[in-house]
Amino acid sequence: MGAYRGSTFADVPVRRSSPTRAPEPLLDTHEWISFDDRTEKRTWMLDATFLRSSWSCIFGAGCQGVLDADATEMAQGCCSYGAHFVDDDDVQTVVRAVVKLTPADWQYAKKAKRQGFLDAGDDGATVTRLVDDACIFLNRPGFEGGPGCALHRAALAAGERPMDWKPNVCWQLPLRLDHQTDDQGHVTSTLREWKRRDWGPGGDEFHWWCTDAPDAFVGGVPVYEYLRDEIIGMVGPEVYDQMLPLLTRPKWTPLPHPAVRRR
Repeated sequence: MGAYRGSTFADVPVRRSSPTRAPEPLLDTHEWISFDDRTEKRTWMLDATFLRSSWSCIFGAGCQGVLDADATEMAQGCCSYGAHFVDDDDVQTVVRAVVKLTPADWQYAKKAKRQGFLDAGDDGATVTRLVDDACIFLNRPGFEGGPGCALHRAALAAGERPMDWKPNVCWQLPLRLDHQTDDQGHVTSTLREWKRRDWGPGGDEFHWWCTDAPDAFVGGVPVYEYLRDEIIGMVGPEVYDQMLPLLTRPKWTPLPHPAVRRR
């Protein structure tokens, strides 16, 4: 199978609004499960602690954003920086979605029509354009169509999955898939939570990050159910089906997530 190679926000430059508060040290201990792929030379490593956790997205319900001070009232979530596209197919997914957006869906539709919605990042990668220090697709508080990602909101209104409208990195967060190949050509693929370090040098300066925060671990179902479509989109249905009985086997509960242990 052709596993997705993942994408990143590269070396995020943190915008400073007040002196940075160093994040509270956290003992980052997780339990993992692993198994060999049935069709190719690949071993899958899965973060059981995170996948069994109660993490859920709390955008608009206490998310403090990814700036260097509490930015709850700005309702930007993790959209304060342009999303990096992984390849041309990723770009085309959003191009097809943009055609469906109307000014009622998207606060910056007219601006995008004049200036475009793509830009070049500092590393030369294609990114979404920024408007007023956040992604051009982010509707701000007070917009009649509602705050939040215009692509996400419009997809739901159309009865479709937001992941089929958004850049890869946006629908994957807070999951991350990494691949390493050894000298014999064997691949180890690791599915885990997205950490501060994955944002580049600026990540450690965030005032808040959701997978560090106990207030984001309030979901009613475990992550492997809550993000089922996203996980399948990253690893494929065969791997998900192979993973599920290992995560749910009787009389086994993985180590609780560090953020929950800190409560």
